[in-house]
Amino acid sequence: MAKPVCAVVGIGPGNGAALARRFAAAGYAVAMMSRQTDLGARLAGELGDARAYACDVADAASVAAAFERAHSDLGDIDVLVFNAGSGTWGTVEEITPAAFEAAWRVNALGLLLTAQQVIPAMKRKGAGGIVVIGATASRRGMPRTTAFAPAKAAQRSLAEAMARHLWPAGIHVALIIIDGVIDLERTRKAMPDKPDDFFLKPDDIAETAFQLTQQKRSAWSFEVEARPFGEKW
Repeated sequence: MAKPVCAVVGIGPGNGAALARRFAAAGYAVAMMSRQTDLGARLAGELGDARAYACDVADAASVAAAFERAHSDLGDIDVLVFNAGSGTWGTVEEITPAAFEAAWRVNALGLLLTAQQVIPAMKRKGAGGIVVIGATASRRGMPRTTAFAPAKAAQRSLAEAMARHLWPAGIHVALIIIDGVIDLERTRKAMPDKPDDFFLKPDDIAETAFQLTQQKRSAWSFEVEARPFGEKW
């Protein structure tokens, strides 16, 4: 029997790599999509039924080409995890129109373009999962998130609209709101005084994403939050 297929969009050393490993461990063939394929290629060597594809989520032609190759290699996508995210930090006086648009294209347009690639096959099967990795920035604008917050807010609204439309077709759309700092080499260096339990572990975020795809239809979640247990919120 062919393996189910998970497409992880946005492969980096943190959440993206952890997501690919978690779904591979659960028996999925994994299509790893990102602009740079170096890390994906290394992961493919570790994970077996996994392949890396160059994909710029802000470009419709690039998205279509990547998913066409993945479908040819692995088959229909059963689960899409949208982990791509980008933002430039600055106040409304500092941010450029180009940076503002770029954040929207990656976070919101990218979700639209990738979802449109997988929905038809999911609808034919009457089943599928789309998990979006979001952020608390989607709920509030802060002075230096002038570009990032509106992009994540648009992403959240899009995910909600998708869920309301696609749940009746058997496609579970869910959003994970990340509230905290991801445990990465660069974030550790930037915050050397923070204790270990201050950071969100990518493996644990990946587990949350995987478990969302295993929920029973009678009790689906749309939005869940992931934050360190000790955080005051």
